[in-house]
Amino acid sequence: MLGPYEYVVWLLCTVLESAVVVCAYKKDALRRYILLNVYMAASVVFSIARYNILSHYGFTSKEYLYFYYYSDSLLTIVLYFALMSLYSHIFSDLKAERYIRIGTLILFSGTALFSYAVVQQSSSKLVTHFVVELSQNLYFVGLVLTYILWAAVMKMRETRTRLIQLVLSMGVYFSLFAANFALQNLYQSRGNFFEFLTPLFGCFLPLSWAYTFWHLPEDARIVPSRLAVVPR
Repeated sequence: MLGPYEYVVWLLCTVLESAVVVCAYKKDALRRYILLNVYMAASVVFSIARYNILSHYGFTSKEYLYFYYYSDSLLTIVLYFALMSLYSHIFSDLKAERYIRIGTLILFSGTALFSYAVVQQSSSKLVTHFVVELSQNLYFVGLVLTYILWAAVMKMRETRTRLIQLVLSMGVYFSLFAANFALQNLYQSRGNFFEFLTPLFGCFLPLSWAYTFWHLPEDARIVPSRLAVVPR
């Protein structure tokens, strides 16, 4: 059952997600980073829908559990494509958008097929197990792809501050959840601590993106040498 703390964090995350879209619109970044804003807008819509279902059917109801996992899977898919859109921005000078789109679809299809292969032995609730497995696998793929993208940022000596901040935020976000999953598996007896901490992770990405869109103009640049110390 959700307590006051969970409701406050839930409300805070929803407000921050709305703030991302507002900040992007005010700073003329809505269309340029359309998939990132679609993800945040969808998060707000699903958050409101989850609350309505929760208030009508209860936290342990099948209606809420099914909607939560299905909506979470859809959000993870949108976040995956939002991440791949950052690839298009990084490699825009190389005119590689077409290859990135093809690679995105191939990787997504491969992840979906792998997820299906994992759960196909289950005789009951195959679809439910599939969406949960797909969501978890996409988080892992997203973590790997974000670090690859950051390596590309460093290699190509990217200077666009807003774009760098968006990539960094994505990397920290995926890393937080990956570390949380690992620690939960290692210290299952301390689940209450992680249950207290996990909801806050969801606030990091919208907070970071709202700050990025509001405070960092599109033409801002950062010296590549400030991103990392390059050994001589």
